[in-house]
Parts: sequence; structure tokens; C-alpha cells
Amino acid sequence: MTSTLTPQPVERTKPERPGAVARRRTRVLALPEARWAAAATAFFLLALPLQLTGAPAWAWGPLYALSYVTGGWEPGWEGLKALKERTLDVDLLMVVAALGAASIGQVMDGALLIVIFATSGALEALATARTADSVRGLLDLAPATATRLSPDGGEQAVSVEELTVGDTVLVRPGERVGADGRVLDGASEVDQATITGEPLPVPKERGDEVFAGTLNGTGALRIRVERDASDSVIARIVRMVQEASETKAPTQLFIEKVEQRYSLGMVAATLAVFLVPLAFGEQLTEALLRAMTFMIVASPCAVVLATMPPLLSAIANAGRHGVLVKSAVVMERIGQVDAVALDKTGTLTEGSPRVTDVRPLPGSGLDEDALLTLAAAAERPSEHPLARAVVDAARERGLGLPDAADFTSAPGVGVTAVVGGRTVAVGAPARLLDDTPGAAAELEESGRTAVLVVVDGTPAGLLGIADRLRPDAAATIASLATLTGTAPVLLTGDNPRAAAHLAAEAGIDDVRAGLLPQDKLAAVQEMEGAGRKVLVVGDGVNDAPALAAAHTGIAMGRAGSDLALETADAVIVRDELAAVPATVALSRRARRLVVQNLVIAGVFITGLVVWDLAGNLPLPLGVAGHEGSTVLVGLNGLRLLREGAWQRAAAEGNG
Repeated sequence: MTSTLTPQPVERTKPERPGAVARRRTRVLALPEARWAAAATAFFLLALPLQLTGAPAWAWGPLYALSYVTGGWEPGWEGLKALKERTLDVDLLMVVAALGAASIGQVMDGALLIVIFATSGALEALATARTADSVRGLLDLAPATATRLSPDGGEQAVSVEELTVGDTVLVRPGERVGADGRVLDGASEVDQATITGEPLPVPKERGDEVFAGTLNGTGALRIRVERDASDSVIARIVRMVQEASETKAPTQLFIEKVEQRYSLGMVAATLAVFLVPLAFGEQLTEALLRAMTFMIVASPCAVVLATMPPLLSAIANAGRHGVLVKSAVVMERIGQVDAVALDKTGTLTEGSPRVTDVRPLPGSGLDEDALLTLAAAAERPSEHPLARAVVDAARERGLGLPDAADFTSAPGVGVTAVVGGRTVAVGAPARLLDDTPGAAAELEESGRTAVLVVVDGTPAGLLGIADRLRPDAAATIASLATLTGTAPVLLTGDNPRAAAHLAAEAGIDDVRAGLLPQDKLAAVQEMEGAGRKVLVVGDGVNDAPALAAAHTGIAMGRAGSDLALETADAVIVRDELAAVPATVALSRRARRLVVQNLVIAGVFITGLVVWDLAGNLPLPLGVAGHEGSTVLVGLNGLRLLREGAWQRAAAEGNG
């Protein structure tokens, strides 16, 4: 059962109330696959205790029959349609095997097989629907309306779809930009993390480009529209995710790769086992019994369970340790990766700016604490991310912050306030002074954002602010390089200088910076085109196309965007980057167990089939052997549920 995201026309939804964004999320029971699977499971769970407690067959038999019908009709119907196209799939074979088991009295076994397949199909349908929900809701990042300016200076609120290239729009403080364009007038700082992934707002002034869906800061901007709404960066992200999800080749589990040959071979062999002895004079009952025994012992139940329990056990174990793997197919694919591409902000880094340096300038008469106290007191009324970082740094040191008076904020420049009778200005060095201190250039060369503190008109000190590398980032990079045999690649929308500095700290040599979403997608497609199976790790909307196109995508869950979380194949819920190599190692252990189980199942099936064909295998013994092999491979696969399995995978991943 495979499915892909089918492109749908994307319609903008309007907020139900000011400041809220309406989200249309598919309910589980709205999916027919989920309703049928739930019904099949319910009937099975009602019948099983009745059978086990010795209730008469008339009490539990109809319940099992309902389980067969509700859970098996859809895969059976799809299998018949495939048969009409001259193909035979495992879904139909499973239904036939379940009916065959029921025909010789193994009603519970057949019903269990039906429930497993129905539940698997429902989970896959839900994952596909949720991804489609996120894609349809992505355009809600951009506002539904914009303020268009007429040539005479008048203002008109219009739908963003009505904007055309050449229109001028006004974006007030705190509003989202309604269209891709270029600044004609004004200055502000725009948070464009949804597009580029940059951790800090970017100063915007005349001539700078802005993107629809990004959040304006404290200044007003007049913007000339340069792209239609249908061609905005956000709209292109939607199309790229849809196209990548549609064109990514469906990956099948190992057993599904040989389903045609196995299915056709088993059907042909069953007919031969029935018809050949019958042609040579064997009685109908005996020929039918031998054929039914053959179908039972040759049915792929053990082969299916050889594959699923190790993968499902690995999924459960990973889930206990904060890694949500969305399907057994995904768990199998994670272990196949041989190249890794990572986002920077929110993935390799913590995703929030922090003060890394406090440097009083000579002659200021201030020590680090005094400098930080003045800067934090002046910044406290501001809502800018850099201001919050300065205030947080002062609080972490336990510094008391005096009240500030006469606070003013200039977009793109900084803030000014009177603290303890002294005028304190905090902001960009190039905006506050014509001749910036050399220490500011030194901080910026090292990948930090330099913030100058001026007291009573005299430069007093510098603060260095940067997005801090996760503590486990360097070890994770080394582990992934060992597991895949190739060094990971950094794909980021941040500026090259900051990206290079952080990559050096993390141990990454291949750095590709200043990338828009389509550039990240192109980089992944280039790697895939070279024959690599790429694992992409990211967290933002700008990572979604690459996550969708990659062989496997993993999203960081704590700060991850809805689209990234839904598009990714797995989610690191606890935001522990070290869980990525551990999950890769666990997947590879699961794949090794799958191979072991297939060997065990193959030996049992071969032995029982030879016995049935060459001798006279009693039906009860055939069923016992078949069920015994099923139980054996199932128990072998459940070994990955143990805590030690994750610990060994983590040790292997940290190798």
C-alpha cells in the first residue's frame, strides 16, 4: 500500500479571529481507510476473548467474519483491480491467504493478518493526508489582504491576489509582508526565518528585497510589488513540496520488491498441487486438502512478520527515546542513507541568539557586568530578538537592571534610553558611529553579530551575539560521517561568514550558504542525481522542499514548522541532535534482523512445502509448523523493543 501527495489547488484560508490562523487538519476518522481499519480491529478484539474463553462458535464467528469484511474488502478490491491490469500484488495474496486459513479452521490467524494490513494502510493514508493539510495551509503565512497605495497617496485594503507587478504597498510595524517586492522607502528589520532560516531579523531599507509571509519589525516600509502572488517564494515552496512528494519514487519493503514473482508462483503452485494429482486419479477431497495445506504452509505470513516486527519494534523503541518514525517503510529507508545534508539554524544550532562576548572598551571605566547592566537596562523595553538576548544574558549573571527612561527605538539602528542619569545607546556599530571600533570587525569576522554600547556619546563596549551551536553537534557530525562514509553537507540561508564559522566549529567542510528553498532543493537533487541516498535534517518551512525530495527527511521537533514536521519522514521530538545517528544505527540493526527472519521463514516454508509435496504432511502439523515459524520470527523481531537495543544503537551511532 503506497501513496503520494497529490497536488491540489491551494486556497487561502481566512483567520477566524484577528491574529489567529485557521488550520484545516484532516481528522483521523474522516479517512475511510481509518474507519475500516478501526472497525476491523474492534470486531477482532470483540471476537478474540470470546474464542479464547470457550464461547460457542456462533458467538465469535460472525464477529470474525465482520473483521474480514471491513478490513479486507478494500485491499481485496484493489488487488482485483490490479489483477484486471494483469498484475498480482501481496494485498490480494494476503486476503486469499486469510480466507484460506479461515477455510481450514484457522479463523483467528486470518483475521489477525487482515487487521495488520488494514491498520498499515490507515496509517499511511493518515500521513499522506496530514502532509497535504500542511501544504494547503502554508499560504496562511502570507496575509490575506495588503494596503495598496494609490498614486495620490490614498490607501486601499485589497486581497493580495489582486496585487500586480508595479503596485506599491504599505507594510506597517508588526504586519506580515503581503507580496514579494523591493523596498521603495522606509527602514525596518524583517524576520524572514520562514524563507531563509536566518536566526535574526534582517535590516531592510531602500533597494532591499523582501518576501511575502515574512514579519516586519518596528518600522514602516513602502514596497514595490515585483511578483504576482502565484509566483511568490511561499507559493513556489508549496509547488516544490507538492512536486517532490509526487515524484519521489515509492519505496517498498524488501518483501514487496519480489511480490509479483512470489504471488504468481504461489498461485500457480497451489493450482498445480490441486490439479495434477486430481488428473492422475486422486480423490477430490484429498487433492483439495493437499492444496489447502500447501497454500497455508507456503503463504507469506511468516515472511510478512519477518519484515514488520523488527521495523515496528525499532519504531517503538525510537519513539520511547524521542524519535517519531512515521512508518515501517521510513524505518527501513533511514538505514540506507549514505549522505547527509543539514540545515543550520534550529538544527545544528539552538535557534535563538545568545550573548557570547562582553567586551568593555579601554577608557570606558566599565567592567563586563557594568557594561552588560547598562545595555540590558536600555534594551529591556524592546521586543527585538537581540534585545531579548542581551536581557537574558544579564539575568543569567544575576544582574539587577535599573529602570530606563525616555526609551526610543530606531528601526535598523538600535535603541536609546536614559539609565541612571546616563544616556545609553545600543545598536549596530555602523549606524551609531562613522568610525567603528576594530573589535567590532573582529567579532563579525568570527561569525558573530556585533552590538555597540555608547554611553553619553562615547563608545563604551561591544557585545557579540550569535546563535549557539548545539552541545552535541560536533559529535553528531563525526558520527554521521562514520556511519555514511561521507562528510555531511551544510545547507543554510544564513550569510556565508556566519555559516562558515559555525561549520568549522561543527566539523563540516562543505558549506553552502545564502540558499533559498529552491537552492536547497536543487542541492539535494544534485546529490540524489549522483546516486547518493540523502538524509536531510532541518526544521523550517524553507527546508520543506528538500525534506520532501530527499531519500529520507528528519525534522527537529521543538521549533520545527508545521510543514517541516508533516513533510519529514521522522521527527526528533526532544530536539536531541545525537538521536539522528542513533536512529540510523537502529534502522540498520532492524534491517539485519529482517534478513535473519527471512532466512528463518524461508527455511521453514521450504521444509514444509517439500514435506507436503514429497510426502504426506498432516494438515494440523503443517499449520503448527507454519504458525511456529511465524511466532519465531515475530519474537526475534521483538528483540529491538529492549532498552539495550537503543543503547547499542546509540553507541554504534556515536562510534
